[in-house]
Amino acid sequence: MHTGSRHTSSRSRHTGSRHDGSTRGGSSALTDPAVDSEAVVSLTRDLVRLRTVNAAGATEVEQPAADLVARLFTEFGWPYDVVEVAPGRPNTVAVIEGGGGEGPTLMFEGHIDVVTEGDPQDWSVDPYGAEIRDGKLWGRGSADMKSGVAAMIYAVRALQLAGPFPGRVVLGVLCDEEGLMLGAKAFAATPLAREVDGVIVCEPEGYEVCTSARGGIRLRLDLDGVMAHGAMPQEARSPIVAGARIVEALGRVQDWALKRYGTHPHAGTVTVTPTVLHGGDPDQLNVIPAHGLVGIDVRTIPGTDHAELIAKVREFAVEAAGGAGVGVRLTVVDDRPAVEIPEDHPVVTALVGAHREVHGSAPPFGAVPGTTDGTILTRDAGLPTVVYGPGGKWIAHQKDEFVEVREIVEYTRVYAAAAHAFLTGTGGAR
Repeated sequence: MHTGSRHTSSRSRHTGSRHDGSTRGGSSALTDPAVDSEAVVSLTRDLVRLRTVNAAGATEVEQPAADLVARLFTEFGWPYDVVEVAPGRPNTVAVIEGGGGEGPTLMFEGHIDVVTEGDPQDWSVDPYGAEIRDGKLWGRGSADMKSGVAAMIYAVRALQLAGPFPGRVVLGVLCDEEGLMLGAKAFAATPLAREVDGVIVCEPEGYEVCTSARGGIRLRLDLDGVMAHGAMPQEARSPIVAGARIVEALGRVQDWALKRYGTHPHAGTVTVTPTVLHGGDPDQLNVIPAHGLVGIDVRTIPGTDHAELIAKVREFAVEAAGGAGVGVRLTVVDDRPAVEIPEDHPVVTALVGAHREVHGSAPPFGAVPGTTDGTILTRDAGLPTVVYGPGGKWIAHQKDEFVEVREIVEYTRVYAAAAHAFLTGTGGAR
């Protein structure tokens, strides 16, 4: 597996000063913590205005947003660690003790890096203006997932101000989710991760409680043929012809996977998608190249044997390219498993109950179409993770990204109620 270069982490510990502010409006009872609606929307806007784009070779991607979050943690009096996973790429992790005796540890997790906005001219709004219009907050990262980060912070603040609670809450604001998930990998390796009993990942899922997430395998097929003049194809072994045959064969791999692994009730089926087909020099159109490349994005469902599936891709690719006399070298660029948590796990039942409390009806269960930091936390640290957060399920990475303002507040209320239920054992937790 290709994981990129690893940088030495640096750590600093902060304790801050205690701030005993109060929430605005609503009940102050622990069972229904009142949230600061104005503040959580304001924090979302402040985060969106920071251009924290995770681009190749970029440094100090998350730093401005991490500094903003750290200042807020200091204001609230929350002890927190800042761990520099890569230069300018910190994890900011706070631990909030409930003061109500022993209990479980609940983690809320979110990331503050975003993908590029692309051409700003394609947007109808300023990608980093955080404009509020028609009940929506617009901008890159508004849904994916700075509103989720703001909501989890102010949910825990509301919980804390409502009174003592058992156990503790970990707030993980992690780096590099849009890249190689270095932040999640670094946190999963810490002693604190081993103490977490359940994780709510605050990614946008459109009111679904996602108890599963599809796995992802990125494969690279390097094709080795023989170069020749375009007028004499009989002298060549063309990687372009081989690549076309491989692309056709990948459809048969997908058919095989459907028969082998079936259909998951939420995650659907395994997909095997060619994403790159390359070979030759566009300025040398009379030359059949010696080398080519096929890139493949594979998405898997719980129960998929990744090693078996990769072997099947290799088998079909070698067979398809062999007819053109071309060699195939397969590289696994990345391999992230599909993950799943039982619907009766305490962190899930707490979240479902909280959603019902706020909305008056139970949420649907679903699956994350891609992978999240939760995938890494489950794979590397064995943490039970569930994904649920503000924003449309399919809006991420698109132009004119937005989140409904009311959703930011609703999810903050659900997170606060879910934390109370999980920590006190009143929502199926413990």
